[in-house]
Amino acid sequence: MVTGIFADWLLLSALYALVAIGFTMIFGVGGVLNLAHGGILTVGAFATYGVTFYGGHIAAGLVVGVIAAGLFGGLIYLVLAREFMDEPLVILILTLVVAVIIEEVIATFVGTQSRVVRQLVPGTTELIGVSVQLNRLTMFAASWIAIGGVFVFTNHTNIGRAVIATSMSDRGAAIVGIDADRVQLVTWIFAGALAGLGGIFLGMEYLANYDMGRNPLVLSFAIVVLGGLGSIKGSVIAAYLVGFVETLTVHMISPRLTGMAAFIILIIVLLTKPEGLYGREFVE
Repeated sequence: MVTGIFADWLLLSALYALVAIGFTMIFGVGGVLNLAHGGILTVGAFATYGVTFYGGHIAAGLVVGVIAAGLFGGLIYLVLAREFMDEPLVILILTLVVAVIIEEVIATFVGTQSRVVRQLVPGTTELIGVSVQLNRLTMFAASWIAIGGVFVFTNHTNIGRAVIATSMSDRGAAIVGIDADRVQLVTWIFAGALAGLGGIFLGMEYLANYDMGRNPLVLSFAIVVLGGLGSIKGSVIAAYLVGFVETLTVHMISPRLTGMAAFIILIIVLLTKPEGLYGREFVE
């Protein structure tokens, strides 16, 4: 049982980190909260499901799902968010509306029943004396490859450095010739792609349904606050802390309390350390 809980914690936390990193990148660069992030996650999962439903290979479905989620994130920025980057409340409302629309569209045209997203790698293997699904190992490895890719992107590429510079000061970035609009667009696309990948893997692990993005969105918010608003490293560490509490709650108490741990952690952090693990303290 302990080994099973440990395995669930490692995988679940990696998936939460994927989703939360994109959420925190958008906030870190633009200072806004994208409440459509969970909806983008759902778009990725159902795009992959659609490809495999019509006979496509799961690998092709994975690529299509990630691209679709990334492009959808970019579309939200271009059509809705770009004109209101100085009005966070407006973006909050607009992205919430988008999230509701996504759910209603999927519920109407696909249905409200949960759908199975086909596994990447079938079968099991023996690991430390325990039978483990190869698909879970693949998802874990792919998640960490993506997470590692984020750190390489932000620290070792010109556009990544521009993202970091813009997150520190958009005016300062503009002074040195950085195109803030281009950086914002890249950030929304990148964040969408990460959410899409997380959504695909969550669909493989727990099935996909029209409202599957709600719980990951709440968890992402808790993770981002705990890790420090705008901190990618903080989001990864916080994802494992939240995932640990979540896994213990589900296994030891009740699956019905899924998400409750995140709310409790969120309240505690806001009351005791609102700047999070790696964030700066809020100042007036």
